Amino acid sequence: MNVLPRPYGSLHLRMDGPEEAPALLLINSLGTDLRLWDALMPHLTGWRVIRYDKQGHGLSDLGDGTSIGDHAADAAAILDALECRATLIGCSIGGLIAQRLAVDRPELIRALVLSNTAAKLGTAESWNDRIATVQAGGTRAIADAVMERWFAAPFRAKPELALWRNMLARTSRDGYIAACHALASADQRAATAGLNLPSLVIAGSEDGASSPEIVRATADLIPGSEFHLIEGAGHLPCIEAPAEMAALLIPFLQRHAR
Repeated sequence: MNVLPRPYGSLHLRMDGPEEAPALLLINSLGTDLRLWDALMPHLTGWRVIRYDKQGHGLSDLGDGTSIGDHAADAAAILDALECRATLIGCSIGGLIAQRLAVDRPELIRALVLSNTAAKLGTAESWNDRIATVQAGGTRAIADAVMERWFAAPFRAKPELALWRNMLARTSRDGYIAACHALASADQRAATAGLNLPSLVIAGSEDGASSPEIVRATADLIPGSEFHLIEGAGHLPCIEAPAEMAALLIPFLQRHAR
């Protein structure tokens, strides 16, 4: 299955690995599609890895998409359709979606990995400013500034930066704006404090979008969670530092995701 019908249209999926293996559901950041995880995939052999494009991103249609609950419902629908439980691995807005799904449908979740995210990201004012800029000039208008927030300086000097800039710049304006509305209203702090499941929380020392301090504060909300800082990495360690991320991720999965 690479398409899941939803009330608003089609959700694009990709699945790798043995069907009988424990499942991982990977949830992307804002302005990216399921290729976000490509560099991490060689480290995830032996798992059933499920990736998808959030609504309004990549090859997926856009519904309303203006609340984190909308996106969590999509993720739940994937697991319901596949009739499986999964460990959630969410980056940035993907981590907020993972937190909401863990609250709404705990029976679907084995464990939680939160990468470069928080229980609340930014302020309504900051997201509304972003929305206004994108409405006026599309996602290209913010591409250079976002690259500064996403990546540490050494990575920004590499030729492949252009690929990630292009991915963001080609993201649907409506899909991006809808997700910004979801971020503007999302506050999972009280709900996340009630979670009781194995959790790994990862930050990057050079993250210009989700500072290590706010990521750590979210880890502190979840009893027994593990917090790790990847030195030299920015907002997307799955791109910048996949081996370092895998070194944290694989032992956690071996303990909790089977």
